[in-house]
Amino acid sequence: MDFQTRAEPMRVLVTGGSGLVGKAIEHVVKQEGGCLKGEQWTFLYSKEANLVDLQQTRAVFEKYRPTHVIHLAAKVGGLYLHMKDNLHFLRDNLRINDNVLQTSHEMGVTKVVSCLSSCIFPDKTTYPIDESMIHNGPPHDSNFGYSHAKRMIDIQNRYKHLLLSTLLLTEEGTPLQVWGSGTPRRQFIYSLDVARLFLWVLREYDEIDPIILSVGEEEELTIKDAVEMIADALDFKGQIVFDTSKSDGQMKKTASNAKLRRYLPDFTFTPLSEGIKKTCDWFVHNYDIART
Repeated sequence: MDFQTRAEPMRVLVTGGSGLVGKAIEHVVKQEGGCLKGEQWTFLYSKEANLVDLQQTRAVFEKYRPTHVIHLAAKVGGLYLHMKDNLHFLRDNLRINDNVLQTSHEMGVTKVVSCLSSCIFPDKTTYPIDESMIHNGPPHDSNFGYSHAKRMIDIQNRYKHLLLSTLLLTEEGTPLQVWGSGTPRRQFIYSLDVARLFLWVLREYDEIDPIILSVGEEEELTIKDAVEMIADALDFKGQIVFDTSKSDGQMKKTASNAKLRRYLPDFTFTPLSEGIKKTCDWFVHNYDIART
């Protein structure tokens, strides 16, 4: 969402800075030379400001005076927490998004890059899904509140100008229980790839319309396949048990990255097996501080 143009140093505020994508962007900016000359980057953690509260949101914007915002902050949870408390997810995320976008507008922020999610797409749809299909029907019941709150970011943008769950390492020989049948299909993207694409969107993507940042539909695989790749990466030798008494959620939500490829035909995604291995290695070495 672009509000206006200006000629001054870029001050980037990243909300949700402690989350997976936020930390990945921080890594790219600080460790991979992603910070260009004249840029100032601030990664905002929830302990510094509760973005559900408008006054705290305004105060943190006054403190950092961002010219650009990457909005990642959200109230999130797993499948069953969403199913249990859909209304809470709707209300909190509506407040967070409205506070960030409205404050950005009022304070003359040049550009806001907001993160949606594949779960916001209609439950009953054709595949692959693309950017034009966001509002073509209701989302899946399991995350109805969160999905509608995220959809409203797209609505607000138009009126004002997106990994894996961590699996704990278990002792060898102890069965690893996975909720659901393992048959739903998903596309997985390495967090640092998302971070690199976010920087490209921030600097180069000027459309008001959404763009899907995803691997191609040909990279889709089952949850069972992904779990087995995680087990291999962690050298897990125990039994893997799929608890079919638990809900599978949405069976598939295949996304097209054709629009992204038109812009970045040569972008190289990290192979999933490599991304999982790097993620698992990081988790093992940072177990004490990892968010689970």
